[in-house]
Amino acid sequence: MIREDGRYRLLQQHLDKQAVGFPAAGSGSDIRLLKRLFTPDEVKIALRLSYQPTPLGPIVAGAAPEFSAGQTERLLDSMFMKGAIGWKVKDGLSHWYVMPLVVGMYEAQDGNPTPEFLADAGAYMKTLGYGKAFLAVKPSQMRTIPIHKSIPVEHPVATYDQIRAIIQTARGPFVVLPCICRAGAAIRNKPCKKTVRLETCLGFGDVAGMLLRRKHGREINRDEALAILRQNEDDGLVLQPANAQQPEFVCSCCGCCCGMLSFQKFLPHPVDFWTSNFYAEVARDVCSRCGKCVARCQVQAVSLTGPNGKARINLSRCIGCGLCIPTCPSHAIRIKTKEPQTIPPKNEEDLYDRIMANKKRAWGQFLMLLKTILRLRQ
Repeated sequence: MIREDGRYRLLQQHLDKQAVGFPAAGSGSDIRLLKRLFTPDEVKIALRLSYQPTPLGPIVAGAAPEFSAGQTERLLDSMFMKGAIGWKVKDGLSHWYVMPLVVGMYEAQDGNPTPEFLADAGAYMKTLGYGKAFLAVKPSQMRTIPIHKSIPVEHPVATYDQIRAIIQTARGPFVVLPCICRAGAAIRNKPCKKTVRLETCLGFGDVAGMLLRRKHGREINRDEALAILRQNEDDGLVLQPANAQQPEFVCSCCGCCCGMLSFQKFLPHPVDFWTSNFYAEVARDVCSRCGKCVARCQVQAVSLTGPNGKARINLSRCIGCGLCIPTCPSHAIRIKTKEPQTIPPKNEEDLYDRIMANKKRAWGQFLMLLKTILRLRQ
């Protein structure tokens, strides 16, 4: 018989073998977090899932004879309703899969996290092992695209880098839900400095279907989704969809609450670990030194420097969100396209297949971590 903690250790090791790792933590925060999300019986079923969606039949067959078909399905539903695993319909059949912690189990708390969950998740995500695994993910799970107002009419931009085109071509339904990062910051008495609005995150297609099945979020139509995005841009939020040509969610993030952007500010050369096809460029002879671009930047990539105190973009930090452009009174900043451009995976299943194919061995992760530490000391 495997003791309870041993079973959770097996789950941790199983999750660590998926596309995005879940490494062990010497502090025990990994096991504490898993116990908040899975019961002992649910662990037994989760061990039979992978990051690739699996139909019910093979899961039931693998769980027999310990669990009946009805028991297995109830355990799957229980995990899904807690945001511990994912679900989607493919070819008319329900499919189930394990999710990474980020983007996945953490965000699946859907803007209503308990303080206890936030404490355990925060403790685990601050561990060296998790940071190493997170940085090693290639390609990144999310990317940054420029806000609509930053792209001039004559600037050629691929459809998957245009937020309006993403929404206009997306499969319904559409759901808006509270940002878990902003909700978590409010619980910690650190209200967002950019907006008082919580409903800023959008899901559509399979992600929206998953949210609606769990009765989370609020269903909206396509026009309402576009209106929410326009307000997000006006509030100065960074647009971060899934790193796919056909993404199924868009986060709108601030530098004060978002875990991703907070991590970005900690790194000395964050663009090494970021996916974006754009960067901002300043015409310094036109800059009026007003500093509005500094206030708008969510990742500390803009500063007023030099003897004239004019704006300068740190290209090792700029993620090409374009927030600095529409509020520049002298029109001194432009969006520029990186060369060569990065073409995202076709969809999110393709994304995680690529991550799995590129998953770095422990030695590769160590070298990446060492590189980051050396830069921190510069």
